[in-house]
Amino acid sequence: MSLMPWNEQLVLGIATIDEQHRCMVDRVNELHAELGQATPNRKAIGDILESLVDHTMNHFIVEEELFKRNGYTESAAHIADRNGFTDKIMTVLDKVQHDGAEVGKDTMAQLKDWLTHHITVADKAYAPFINAKGVH
Repeated sequence: MSLMPWNEQLVLGIATIDEQHRCMVDRVNELHAELGQATPNRKAIGDILESLVDHTMNHFIVEEELFKRNGYTESAAHIADRNGFTDKIMTVLDKVQHDGAEVGKDTMAQLKDWLTHHITVADKAYAPFINAKGVH
């Protein structure tokens, strides 16, 4: 069972962003599935976290370019909101890879909650502006 099923509430109508969000949701679900194994594979957990970090960072770069191209004036607030998530996921990855830490239910809940908030609140706030511009 997925921790975070993809659904229409997560769709912004901006193809590139929706595709990136879908990949991020998939990584969170892969991590959840791996952690649900009788004996989770530490290398697989690290690989999934690295992939989530890569997808997230690439997503943020694309968002920033989209904001610049379209003259989105609220970009600073959006960027500040997501920097906390970047710090969180990088800290989790570092602790797993270098300290042997485990990824617990609290961390998974935080990842899910942040990603859900990022898409359904923060990104939905800019989607009408970007969609009205028609320049994706």
